[in-house]
Amino acid sequence: MADNQLAENLKTTPLEALHIALGAKMVPFAGYNMPVQYPLGVLKEHLHTRDQAGLFDVSHMGQAVLRGADVAAAMETLVPGDLKGLAAGQIRYTVLLNQQGGIIDDLMVTRPGEPGMEDALVLVVNAACKDADFAHIAASLRGRAVLTRDDQAALLALQGPAAATTLAHFIPAAAAMGFMTSLVDNFSGTAVRLFRSGYTGEDGFEISAPAAAAEALAKALLARPGVQPIGLGARDSLRLEAGLCLYGSDIDTTTTPSEAALNWVIGARRRAEGGFPGAAKILDQIKAGAAKKRVGIKPLGRAPARAHTEIQNEKGDKIGEITSGGFGPSVNGPVAMGYVDSAYAKTGTKISLLVRGQPLPGEVAALPFVPHRYFKP
Repeated sequence: MADNQLAENLKTTPLEALHIALGAKMVPFAGYNMPVQYPLGVLKEHLHTRDQAGLFDVSHMGQAVLRGADVAAAMETLVPGDLKGLAAGQIRYTVLLNQQGGIIDDLMVTRPGEPGMEDALVLVVNAACKDADFAHIAASLRGRAVLTRDDQAALLALQGPAAATTLAHFIPAAAAMGFMTSLVDNFSGTAVRLFRSGYTGEDGFEISAPAAAAEALAKALLARPGVQPIGLGARDSLRLEAGLCLYGSDIDTTTTPSEAALNWVIGARRRAEGGFPGAAKILDQIKAGAAKKRVGIKPLGRAPARAHTEIQNEKGDKIGEITSGGFGPSVNGPVAMGYVDSAYAKTGTKISLLVRGQPLPGEVAALPFVPHRYFKP
């Protein structure tokens, strides 16, 4: 397919014109035309987010509201997270599972706190999976809950140590929000939903707003001191340093939460009760251990080990594969994640990485590579 035909088939976000005006380099991503970087460049965009505040367009992600008489109990038949225990205004990270315990997608589930939403959950899912996710949820919960997509909403992510003071200039209540909480408020005359969350490891917010208001809100944030637009390139290196999974790379239908080192998403009640897809397999893996495990990988030279790089033991036997890898600007060196046979998952284990046919030294490393800096009052 010619490049111009490809571009014509791509969807756009409400910030498309702003990205182009800001000099973004645009690339296809999850069926959308998205900014991979701006003139600042990926390295400086990454470091700026760690130091001040970065604004990301994540409007390609899927947003929906799920409503039903016992909506949390209904949704718990599809995910292993404790949704019944969510207080009003709380957010839970969880995973959609298939009957084999494989991960269909990872998602954020919010119990909204505003009046009239007591029977609702707000869902945010990955862009490439959203059509399949929403169809799966709607069909699986038919008769118990009704899913309504919000395809007209934009989603902005403001991340970094200056995010709270920046957003509080427009929404004072934002400053007091704790990590993984949500509220609805007014941003320059527009009703928006705030989520104090994000996928950089930094303190930050995601802002759901009507598409028609998105550009004005983005411009208002970018006009504040210390805020720069950030593209997909830095978003990927930030989440990798933070040890956070990218769906389709680090987790997919061939990996279970236990294999993915995500046992923490399954609370005590869900472990005791089960009742989620693949529960028998996953609970057995939690008890007895899984055959493979997602770990951090630190190449010991300067060469990065990228996705699909073979991981070997010191004898040269294959023991796993890199799923995400690249240069970590904050640690000034290569970092990676991948799966290894569980016998090799201990931090500090010496390994070899087969890069361009050459075995290079590495070791299993603790995740995250940089400390998380979430705001927990």
